[in-house]
Amino acid sequence: MATESVQANRVAYATLVSREIRRFTRIWVQTLVPSAVNALLYFVIFGSLIGERVGDLQGVAYIDYLVPGIVLMSIILNSYNNVVSSFFSAKHQRYLEEILVSPMASFVVLCGYVSGGVVRGLCVGVIVMAVASLFGDLGVRNPIGLLAYAVLTAILFATLGLINAIFARSYDDISIVPHFVLTPLTYFGGVFYSITLLPPFWQSLSALNPLYYIINGFRHSMLGVADVTSGVALLVTLALVVAAGLCAWWMLVRGIRLKH
Repeated sequence: MATESVQANRVAYATLVSREIRRFTRIWVQTLVPSAVNALLYFVIFGSLIGERVGDLQGVAYIDYLVPGIVLMSIILNSYNNVVSSFFSAKHQRYLEEILVSPMASFVVLCGYVSGGVVRGLCVGVIVMAVASLFGDLGVRNPIGLLAYAVLTAILFATLGLINAIFARSYDDISIVPHFVLTPLTYFGGVFYSITLLPPFWQSLSALNPLYYIINGFRHSMLGVADVTSGVALLVTLALVVAAGLCAWWMLVRGIRLKH
């Protein structure tokens, strides 16, 4: 009986993931291309034009310093948006109820949706890296660390997208967090600058931003420079992933905002 349950959950997980991947690849012009265009604009305007006046930052050419932050920003927004839009659509169109009453475990539902967001986030990350390679000779100091941060970041924000979708009551609710929370936190997390350039008060305030640690961990894996040690960045990232995962799983199990 246990073997049959495991097999059923494995099939359910594979079905959810394949559906999520087909969903965003079917409309790739809307889901994959915009990030490449945005990255191209960032590199042209901030990297090539402004970067020549800025010079080096922490011993690295400014355009190279931008790459990790822009790649990670693309992963964050795409993994988040994929899950929040997909899960809320399922809730709004009421076919999520069929998933919830099925024998599928809540953990499988969580992993299925999050995996779809992770795949989209990583696909976009690879595309943005390819665009970045047009503007410089990319070097990766720690490929394993770079992949680990990319995957963990995609998991974290895909999970947060699921939590947002659970709480959302309208399509307006799923657009508030990306525009008014994620984007400001990402920009103030050190995508375009090192916080050592800021006054002491703003440095202390930036240290409270969790994205500051994630971006610096990713940058250290790629360039070997960062404002915080890689160990601290990794611990913060792992703690956020575990906390978000447990929260989302608990909400699915309890049926928060899902069962009426």
